[in-house]
Amino acid sequence: MKIFFASFLLLTVAVLSGCASASQMTADAGPDYIYVCNQGEATVSVIDASLNEVVATVDLKTMGYPENAKPHHVVVEPDGSHWYLSMIGANRVLKFNRANEVVGSAEFQVPGMMALNYTDDVLYVGRSMSAVNPPQSIGVITRGSMDMDEVDVFFPRPHALAVTPDGNFVFSASLAENRMIVLDQSSGDGTFHEFDGDIHTLVQFAISPDGNTAIVGGELTNKLFFLDLSALPEVSVRSEIEVGSRPWHPIFGADGYHAYLGNKGANTVTVVDIRNGQISATIAGEGMAQPHGSAISADGRYVYISQQNTGSGGMNMAGMSHNGHLVVIDTATNEIAKVIEVGAMPSGVGSRGVTR
Repeated sequence: MKIFFASFLLLTVAVLSGCASASQMTADAGPDYIYVCNQGEATVSVIDASLNEVVATVDLKTMGYPENAKPHHVVVEPDGSHWYLSMIGANRVLKFNRANEVVGSAEFQVPGMMALNYTDDVLYVGRSMSAVNPPQSIGVITRGSMDMDEVDVFFPRPHALAVTPDGNFVFSASLAENRMIVLDQSSGDGTFHEFDGDIHTLVQFAISPDGNTAIVGGELTNKLFFLDLSALPEVSVRSEIEVGSRPWHPIFGADGYHAYLGNKGANTVTVVDIRNGQISATIAGEGMAQPHGSAISADGRYVYISQQNTGSGGMNMAGMSHNGHLVVIDTATNEIAKVIEVGAMPSGVGSRGVTR
């Protein structure tokens, strides 16, 4: 099924001629920072990946935002020059420079997940999971100006969001229905895909660096779907497996075929191999308590998984405060290298990603 999106076409008439590739832009990227949204206290923890230590805390309250601003997700320019923050409670997306100063803002109702298009000047924004009946659209921000427009997706509660590495297609999926849409940037068309079975509540996508495979987890069914992207805009389910309870935000490792995802209800991290569609490791241990967001260091050595650690179900980790943590996983061994204490109820984690 295909739908024509006039507003989408207007926003994507041409790729900016001066845009560098992601690999070019990371050449002089400076410090490798990992940004952790502390949704329970309106702060963002900034971690230096070379030290695996918190080196700054961005307090949104000192900038005039309320305690319930609920910072939710971060994405970072591949050169590290700017980072973007969605705030559910403040209905805003902020743009920061490397010095953590606000240099732009866009208004958007209950923003949740975000995705950068690395081939042009566009940032996409979905709706928060906490929003019961948000508009059936996603946001499209021109990053240079922070001008906002919206594109209809025609299903309730659009949350999961991703862009293919070539920048040609944008994925969005519903929390309330087993439906996703593939938006074609060049034509403005939208192609729907339906997932079989009970309502899965599709939380978030990750797309392999080669653009051939995507994965997405279902919170309610504990399934992870492997999607074949070889015939885009058509998508097909190559296979599915059961993982731990409530699979959350996945991310690909530097090798391009291993992916990591937290199981929020099981206090574990699953590592999958997309070549065979199987689980290759399950990581548990110190600091694992309601894993949520994920990011990777620029050298690919570490994957970072936020842990909300709210204490529900008695899972607050003994000997640690009720602040959340960031678990640092060594991708060479799939072992926990460090547990970093951050702020209350950490959610999304962002980095500039692997330098390729």
